[in-house]
Amino acid sequence: MIGIRLFDSSNNVFLDVEFLKNYQTFSFLQLPCWAEVKSGWKSKSVGWFDERKLVCVGLILIRNIPKTKWSLFYLPEGPVLDPDYAKNVVDWLTPLRDFAKESGAFNLKLGPQVTINTWSAATIKSAISDNVYRQFKDVDPDRVNPFGNEIGTKLRNLGGKQIETDGEGFGDVQPRFVFAIDVEGKSDEELLATFSQEWRRNIKKAEKSEVKVRKANFSDLETFHILYKETAKRDKFTPRPLNYFKQMWKSLNENSSNLAEMRLYIAEQENICHAACLWVRVGKHVWYTYGASSTSGRELRPSNAIQWQMMRDARDAGASIYDMRGIAATLNEKSPLFGLLRFKIGTGGKVIQYVGEWDFVLKPLIYKAFRVALARRG
Repeated sequence: MIGIRLFDSSNNVFLDVEFLKNYQTFSFLQLPCWAEVKSGWKSKSVGWFDERKLVCVGLILIRNIPKTKWSLFYLPEGPVLDPDYAKNVVDWLTPLRDFAKESGAFNLKLGPQVTINTWSAATIKSAISDNVYRQFKDVDPDRVNPFGNEIGTKLRNLGGKQIETDGEGFGDVQPRFVFAIDVEGKSDEELLATFSQEWRRNIKKAEKSEVKVRKANFSDLETFHILYKETAKRDKFTPRPLNYFKQMWKSLNENSSNLAEMRLYIAEQENICHAACLWVRVGKHVWYTYGASSTSGRELRPSNAIQWQMMRDARDAGASIYDMRGIAATLNEKSPLFGLLRFKIGTGGKVIQYVGEWDFVLKPLIYKAFRVALARRG
């Protein structure tokens, strides 16, 4: 019988960290220190024990509904599951759901980082050129993970709901579809050989234009943030404050028990910053997490140059995969979201579909009111 226990002391948090050290890859969003980044949220670190053996851990972020006793419980890209226990969904979900309900949650949202399907760049390019496929789900994947599909089926059968708000795969908080490149053991030449002609040409153009990419320091986060706000204005999204990124740097680089590393890269020409990106590593997985670019200087191709450097540095840091994060589910070239895929597919990587996020509704009326409020906020 698997039971859940709150990590409510430094000794128990040590157990959490030691458990995570056994895994080559898991999401940085499940590190205990990630709670420090999420201002406005409370948190709980929990562990699942099969008798005395720790078999699963999770960081729960908690957001209270103002003027009520109810809360949203959220495990971003979690929990982190022991492979031997992961498919026993009832065993780990039941105590988690009971714990959330007893703690005043109206909804439990979770999204274990388990792969369902994978498509190669060649398959996706062919589907786009055929001009008959609308979304990834219409295209036969190159690889199907029966284990992941089994978990998804069990989550649905146990009452889980997946939210689709736009038909483009962006109903989740964290991306359900990501674009990634296998980098382990590959030389520069082998990586470049998978790139499109346009990507290789743009990298050469950046080199000829003397665009320099450097690994920056904590103090350079202000430069990144200026560019990030320009990007937000141009692309019409609400930017995070500078302090968010400063805390992210401190938490991942200083408070992660050496489980994570965060870097800032800046692409410059003649000391003028044209692009900046954040890079995060956990074990053998590196993520490109945030990017920013100026409207001027795009012809210098700084975005290609900075991605090329981060990709190689991921390989040199021992990563097996360089994750360029989310893309839309659409294959429609006329969609405003298609640009995310257009840029990334030129690296010749692959599209990965995860099991995604699931809502387990504990208080239906409160949940309905919450969804209505979210819809009104746009």
